Amino acid sequence: MLYAIISEDVSGSLEKRLAARPEHVARLKALHSAGRLELAGPHPAMDADDPGDAGYSGSLIVAEFSSLEAARQWAEADPYVSAGVYARVTVKPFRKVLP
Repeated sequence: MLYAIISEDVSGSLEKRLAARPEHVARLKALHSAGRLELAGPHPAMDADDPGDAGYSGSLIVAEFSSLEAARQWAEADPYVSAGVYARVTVKPFRKVLP
């Protein structure tokens, strides 16, 4: 089943994000290689593709996991969590309708 991992950044997270990004992206690439990643990306902190120093306010990942608990465990092990980038992470079942 698909699960949405919705994360909200702490204030001023950009430096922490940049430091942990290589490990974070490596995990996403592994999900993609396994055919389990639907989409992933950050929420810019302002209405722009490149928010510059404003950074990001959070992230969204939609991926396939065997259970809600497996998705939660994967999300809790994210390098952004251990680096203190995220203030909160919510994991919910997701049902893709379109496209």
